[in-house]
Amino acid sequence: MLGERLKRAREASGLSLRDLAARIGVSHTLLSQFEKGQKTPDSGQLIRLARALGVRSEYFLRPAAYSLEGLEFRKRSNLRVRDEKRIRAEVLDQVERRLELEGLFPALARGFETPSSLSKQVAREGDIEELAILLRQAWGLGLGPIADMVDTLEGQGFRVVMVDVDPSARFDGLTAEVGGHPVVVVGREWPGDRQRFTLAHELGHRILAGRLAGEQLEEEKACNHFAGAFLAPRDSVLEALGPKRTWLEPQELALLKEEYGLSMLGWVIRARQLEILQPSNYERMARYFSKHGWRTEEPRTYPAEKAHLFPQMVYRALGEDRISESKAAELLAVPLAELRAQRNLDAAYAAADQ
Repeated sequence: MLGERLKRAREASGLSLRDLAARIGVSHTLLSQFEKGQKTPDSGQLIRLARALGVRSEYFLRPAAYSLEGLEFRKRSNLRVRDEKRIRAEVLDQVERRLELEGLFPALARGFETPSSLSKQVAREGDIEELAILLRQAWGLGLGPIADMVDTLEGQGFRVVMVDVDPSARFDGLTAEVGGHPVVVVGREWPGDRQRFTLAHELGHRILAGRLAGEQLEEEKACNHFAGAFLAPRDSVLEALGPKRTWLEPQELALLKEEYGLSMLGWVIRARQLEILQPSNYERMARYFSKHGWRTEEPRTYPAEKAHLFPQMVYRALGEDRISESKAAELLAVPLAELRAQRNLDAAYAAADQ
């Protein structure tokens, strides 16, 4: 178990065997033996390993271990193997800490269930619109903007994991199951509209699974359509834009992005899907976006979302004396001094977190 955790922490750090061995002053052969469980590091080596890998020593002694099942990377062709391994390892570590804490609060550890009201088969694009509305109704979301997609999905049993991703890594998200729980992974520093669309897209994979009856519906495109329809439902789009348009003002789109957390281009695509824009007018807008470079970076950034449920559970466990400060720091993956600063709402910490 220790060897498996050591290898995972090394991969999460992006270090090779030789790099880590050099940092802790052992041969890479001995380090390989540690990872294979053939030898066990002594207490001094364990401390040096923890420091080099940015984890607490308790990490190596955590009892339960899980694996990523049904793993699906949303990546582009130049995602390096090292980056993929690092993302996998970090996701497993975060989910493992989450499930360990949930063992203290089983009533809060709800699982995901597809609402029974979603019996509709999807044979055409219009069915996707209906399905998105039915899910919103089942979850009591109405037809207005969704304030926080992370909290919405976590409240329905998803485990949302945020990872630090090099912008050059070309990583577009990840979905899997760990311990029977659905997991969705997004970049921590991505713009919020990108995070939200990715979360809604991965939700689409769950909801549309087994429902795509029409051969003309390709799954990835159907999930993209579902994501837009879930974030900006048909009736809300029609109310905001009107039934027919030849042009959508950029400032109008920027304000709608600010309100709904769906990108400006996402609103243009929604207008085309709902036939508010005819194909020629849609193409004209698409060319305008390309001319201004807005397909890669839009002029106004939507703030990134944060995961709240897990840290709230950690502090609840701490406040109810179910865990120690040391355990809380391990679960949150922060130094003990930082945990204490956070716990006391230290002014310096609060300023740094802005």
